[in-house]
Amino acid sequence: MTSHLNLGPVLFNWPADKLRDFYFRIADEAPVHTVFLGEVVCSKRQPFFAPHLPEVAERLTAAGKRVIFSSLALVLSKREVELVRELCALDDVMVEANDLSAASQLMGRDHAIGPFINIYNEGSLKVFEGQGATHISLPGELSRKSLAALAKNAQADLEVQIFGRQPLAISARCYHARAMGLAKDSCQYVCEKHPDGMDLDTLDGDPFLAVNGLQTLSYTCANLIGELTDMQTMGIRNFRLSPQNTDMVEVANLYRRVLDGIQEPESTTEKLDDLMDGLPFSNGFYYATEGVSAQNGLEEFGV
Repeated sequence: MTSHLNLGPVLFNWPADKLRDFYFRIADEAPVHTVFLGEVVCSKRQPFFAPHLPEVAERLTAAGKRVIFSSLALVLSKREVELVRELCALDDVMVEANDLSAASQLMGRDHAIGPFINIYNEGSLKVFEGQGATHISLPGELSRKSLAALAKNAQADLEVQIFGRQPLAISARCYHARAMGLAKDSCQYVCEKHPDGMDLDTLDGDPFLAVNGLQTLSYTCANLIGELTDMQTMGIRNFRLSPQNTDMVEVANLYRRVLDGIQEPESTTEKLDDLMDGLPFSNGFYYATEGVSAQNGLEEFGV
């Protein structure tokens, strides 16, 4: 069975023209099967790119990519409720629910579930499948043991994030604005200054997390390239790249070559390291250790 490489929604606040050109290049050059579009983190960003969405979706579809529209991960205001309602009411598109309000509105029709909804066990998996979920992107903190148990029981297509900073939390408060001495309601969109998120250090000066508007991310970049074969053996066939401010076409090419058995994970990681300018990689969640850690491989865990 073919393994699909997918591109998750851009989580960061990139200028609309940059985002449009990014997706045009993905459509024309990237070996990805599915592209997720839409604002997930902050509804205040949504109006800037909205005028480009139809053109981008059409370009991706014409290039043979499947397009899925992602909903907000946190719904707080009446305006956000209406945004989610309008998205879920569209008949001719596939929608990824990233919170339960969207999932409830999509019940009874084919839809996707995003990694912001916690599916940790077979029982919750079956509930969402029974409501119509046919594609489920699992939370990044799940271990190999949990992924194998879910894959064994799944009817929906399961997806795992294999590249990119890991979403850890989202809040009603905007730390990004507060760090710049601004209030959330008058943030001046300062998150645009950090296209990969704003790095945070501990009091000792050690890199710790990254902040993206309302969202908290891992400082490290997840990289499960060495675990792809293991997940394929489990029956997982969908793998998500979360966009970072780098050459994502080349990132997709590198992962595709490993999935196709053309290139070895070790040499590919060296090339990925160059693309990420030395940002540390991590895969600890997969091995049920600290998420920030980078394990050498399955052998040391007796697999």
